[in-house]
Amino acid sequence: MRSTSLQAEQQAQFSSLLRSALDGQYALVIDARSQREYAEDHLPCAVNLPVVDNEEYAEVGTTHRTDTHRAYAIGVSYALRNISRSIEDLVARHPKDARMLVYCFRGGKRSKLWFDALATIGFKVDRLPGGWKAYRAWVRDQLTELPRKFGYHVLCGPTGCGKTRLLSALASVGAQVLDLEDLAQHRGSLIGDIPGVAQPSQKWFDSLLVEKLRRFDPAKPVWVESESKKIGAIQLPDVLLETMRAGRVFNLSAPMPERVALWREDYSHFESDLDALMGRLHFLRPLIGGEEFARWESLAAEGRAPELFQRLMEAHYDPAYARSIGKNYPMIDKAFKVELSRLDRESLFETARQLHSQPATV
Repeated sequence: MRSTSLQAEQQAQFSSLLRSALDGQYALVIDARSQREYAEDHLPCAVNLPVVDNEEYAEVGTTHRTDTHRAYAIGVSYALRNISRSIEDLVARHPKDARMLVYCFRGGKRSKLWFDALATIGFKVDRLPGGWKAYRAWVRDQLTELPRKFGYHVLCGPTGCGKTRLLSALASVGAQVLDLEDLAQHRGSLIGDIPGVAQPSQKWFDSLLVEKLRRFDPAKPVWVESESKKIGAIQLPDVLLETMRAGRVFNLSAPMPERVALWREDYSHFESDLDALMGRLHFLRPLIGGEEFARWESLAAEGRAPELFQRLMEAHYDPAYARSIGKNYPMIDKAFKVELSRLDRESLFETARQLHSQPATV
């Protein structure tokens, strides 16, 4: 009974401290883990001040397998040195009554070293019970609960019809917008990688998604673009997909010349390197057939990017979209139709203004 009571008390403390951290009530939130651990996932409000860096962490772990005492000695030596490098700056930047939170992997030795140093100086400092591991469990729980709190307005439409840009315009007029492709750093197709930008880890994406959702107002709709299960390497939570597919659908369309022009802007890196584009599309050959693929190759070899983009839409992307949307949004034919004659910024802004101002039940 005492153990159960203690666990309940620790859980309540964890929830209270985490809420305070995410709501910005700490002057500083310190992630005491290594850079590699931090890069994979962390509290969105945390800064990384490692007790031991990547190489030191590996060294301590290797030593621990054969000599526990020496491993702790090495680890503490590194920790004191690393903490000391940050202390002077922390004291200079924060008043003595500043409130701080520290955490590590499980709320163990690494966060205790930071806690002791900060408390000795006189800062008001807390340790997050259970550390990052408890936070990660909380994120997983949130992903099964938070998406159900909202009603979704889902933008559907074939590739290149301006869904992502309309989302941006909706955000600019004050709508609640969940841009999943922005969070995933990917445009959501076989060629959707953003040059020079790596996708987040799955865990970091989950954290970003929870942080975004928890700041929304359940009384207002959330505008979102229809997506498949995966955006690049990122998987969307099942509950989010289920609630999106139960939302109100807006069926977008745009003239082919406008769609091609949008692709030329979004995929300018491929227009200047059509060989690279064809390398990405090679995986589609078994699906679309050798004759159609040869047609793509011919257009690429002749440098006819606009014609190639249009053919890709007509022969592959549009049919694939029609199959997918019919399966995931079977009422698409009865959706609210949004015909976009132009995809320039001013036109999309006006459309966004009209959509945002209309009654939610229209």
